[in-house]
Amino acid sequence: MNELLNLAVTAHGGLERWNKVKAIKVAASITGGIWWIKGKGDVLKNIVMIAETKKERLVTEFPGQDKRSIFEPNRVVMETVASVLIESRDNPEASFEGQLRETPWDDIHVAYFCGEALWTYLNTPFLYTYPGFTSEEISSITVEGEIWRRLKVTFPDSVKSHTREQISCFGPDGLLRRHDYTVDILGGATGLNYASEYRDVDGIIVPTRRRVYAYEGDYQPVKEPLLVAIDMGEISLT
Repeated sequence: MNELLNLAVTAHGGLERWNKVKAIKVAASITGGIWWIKGKGDVLKNIVMIAETKKERLVTEFPGQDKRSIFEPNRVVMETVASVLIESRDNPEASFEGQLRETPWDDIHVAYFCGEALWTYLNTPFLYTYPGFTSEEISSITVEGEIWRRLKVTFPDSVKSHTREQISCFGPDGLLRRHDYTVDILGGATGLNYASEYRDVDGIIVPTRRRVYAYEGDYQPVKEPLLVAIDMGEISLT
């Protein structure tokens, strides 16, 4: 583990504590322009997500609705609360091929995108210590007078995420400030994912607010529209 990754992992609660965690459960509201562009509006406005930590799996529950989604890298399932199958899709990533910006999504598309995104976010930065991940510190940047150290992370092919190379920016305290990436299933669309409003959840330090904007040029944010807003309520670890 390089020095910056060690700093970040320690700041977020440390590996000793994280290794005892099997899953993180989050009540959240996920809104923003992307959902309207894709014809899904407030589909994720009030949900509960359970992200496992030992394998890539994320369950999304929809309180008040008789359904939940189960995301795994090569299969997405929609089922009732009683586990009756509604629909499923194998190799769901392939269903995004040929889509345009305005191509509408179905529920499986939403579940896949939410799964690959939130599983990554909720496991960061501990995820970067897992087998198959490689990381290196690259040049720092200064944002609003604060120096952010940057970690370029290469994901293994076995993990489905936005793209294989992503950059995490950490403040002097070692906490994540911003997560920079492109999104393969959106044709390489850019994302600057700002993390804030940290909370200590049973020893793990979690950012409870995220705001995602596009960027252009040298990571210059495009402030309109706000692409994704993630606001987290109750959080628990098991």
